[in-house]
Amino acid sequence: MSLDLPLRTLPFRAFVENPIFLSSFTSFLTAQLIKTVIMALRFRKKSAKELIETLVWRTGGMPSSHVALVSAMAASTALAEGVGSNLFQISLWFALVVIRDALGVRRSSGLQARVLNVLGKQVTDRLDVEFHPLKEVHGHTPLEAVVGGLLGLFIAIAFAFL
Repeated sequence: MSLDLPLRTLPFRAFVENPIFLSSFTSFLTAQLIKTVIMALRFRKKSAKELIETLVWRTGGMPSSHVALVSAMAASTALAEGVGSNLFQISLWFALVVIRDALGVRRSSGLQARVLNVLGKQVTDRLDVEFHPLKEVHGHTPLEAVVGGLLGLFIAIAFAFL
């Protein structure tokens, strides 16, 4: 049976059925779901709102959803287009930049913000000076990045061969 779709739905359908998109999106969602389950098990008193926020929005934690997404994207591109393709080269370098950022810059700024918040609280307590805490952006440990990368790789392989 032929499925007659209006012409305007064909590009969208091609987009969402693309194995590169599917593996990247699935890797991101799977990593976020795993992260939410780990958070729920580790901190049993978390509210449903906090768990949904983690599933949809929060960064940091095990595994890295950013690394899972870009690893799946690069691996899927390599499997679909070949490692010699320009598209793979772009996706590989993009993935390396994102992974480096997750491990380095975001992690460092999160640790610095945590220390500054401790100092700010001490100043507030001792000198009664108003201090507004900084947002602590959570980067990833190397283990969180490796697990995210492996998750993305395995999901990309699954979409390519299953």
